[in-house]
Amino acid sequence: MKFITVDSYDKMSRQAANIISAQVIIKPDSVLGLATGSTPIGAYKQLIKWYEKGDIDFSRVTSVNLDEYVGLDGHDEQSYRYFMNKNFFEHINIDLDNTYVPNGCAVDLQGEGKAYDEHIRQLGGIDLQLLGIGHDGHIGFNEPDDYFIKSTHVVDLHESTVKANARFFASEDEVPKRAITMGMVSIMQAKKILLIASGKEKREILEKSFYGPITPRIPASILQLHHDITVIYSEN
Repeated sequence: MKFITVDSYDKMSRQAANIISAQVIIKPDSVLGLATGSTPIGAYKQLIKWYEKGDIDFSRVTSVNLDEYVGLDGHDEQSYRYFMNKNFFEHINIDLDNTYVPNGCAVDLQGEGKAYDEHIRQLGGIDLQLLGIGHDGHIGFNEPDDYFIKSTHVVDLHESTVKANARFFASEDEVPKRAITMGMVSIMQAKKILLIASGKEKREILEKSFYGPITPRIPASILQLHHDITVIYSEN
């Protein structure tokens, strides 16, 4: 594990973008596992700048996102498909047909999860997986549990996760209470993992995740077992 500490969000974002861009430059047809939320926005903005300068080409890249809220379609401004389109995909030359987000409106959500895992397998797995981390140690929407869930699945969001995400909605009552999320197998089988976190309030959970026991009560702790993981942490 490589653990990098920087003193600003901008530095964290730039270092993360450096790692992602290097992956795409070395392997132009990379499969990128992508994340949503406020933490990766800076990295996406930096990648957009480099694309606009002609430094990076996303035309052959495929992306698979970690998760989506159940009940929100891609036209909903709070959906993760909408987030990715507006904050990244629409500003680069990636083929939108090669960008994948779980379908939170699927009639058969269990079948959607199985199909998503099979699609990742057919792609040859994820070359680089970008992750954030929740205050309770969740990655994607893999919440603390009694065991690690392997496959893409529907999860009931913990109250703390709903509260944390309420800032993106008009009120906490509007936050969906369920999501479909990539499971641990696809994440752990990624060839490289990049986890980013910012804010002093994330220090404690990072220490528990990477220097404490491996336990499903802290989902991110399983990442200790990965052979190629980089963590970038900004205190501010």
